[in-house]
Amino acid sequence: MKYAVLVAAMFLGAGSAVAAPAPVEDIAGGSSDDRIARLERIIKAKQQGEFDMQRRLDALQKEVLDLRGITEQQNYQMEQMLQRQRQLYEDIANLSSKAEPVISSSAENDTANPITTSSLGETGSYEAAVNLVLKDRKYDEAIPAFQSFIKQYPQSTYAANANYWLGQLLYNKGEHAEAKAAFSTVVSQFADSNKRGDSLVKLGMIAEKDNDPVGAKALYNKVLKEYPNSASARLAQQQLAALNG
Repeated sequence: MKYAVLVAAMFLGAGSAVAAPAPVEDIAGGSSDDRIARLERIIKAKQQGEFDMQRRLDALQKEVLDLRGITEQQNYQMEQMLQRQRQLYEDIANLSSKAEPVISSSAENDTANPITTSSLGETGSYEAAVNLVLKDRKYDEAIPAFQSFIKQYPQSTYAANANYWLGQLLYNKGEHAEAKAAFSTVVSQFADSNKRGDSLVKLGMIAEKDNDPVGAKALYNKVLKEYPNSASARLAQQQLAALNG
């Protein structure tokens, strides 16, 4: 009896060894349910990868469209600016031809202050001063021209732009104190001017040159707060990045 039990136990042990093969990671191994489960996991992982890739492509496409829109807007603004400049040149030419007969010989010889010796009036005087910069590139002569205009027409609709032009010309010459006064006039007296943001940026740049980084950062942050998404804000952000770098 004991012998029969021992033989039966040996057969059962051999059968168990045959029925339990070593586990494998291959997809072909295991039961049908296991293989189906592994296939489903593979398919799901592939689908998730494709979904993530499509999402990244959609994001990149949106960025391209946004950049294209910004470029088109900038091109439009540039074209508008060039058109206004061409119109300004034409107006100056017409005004100059009309004013020529009334300009005396002494005025023709007076190069120190060409605007005050003419009879162009408010608009003509401003446009002639701008013309010295844009067309004739006589920057030194443009400075007294703008100064004369500001003194004669302090409440003009062109006064903010005239002060900005004057500040820019003085800044380019390295006369930072005088430039600061002109830009500060735009900031304090012409809150609605489209040159106010640009003037704040210029004041920040002057503060940098005066070794006042704290003051410069305050001015740049003011631009970012009051004129977000503007060209002035982008320039202020660049200046801030340079200071913080």
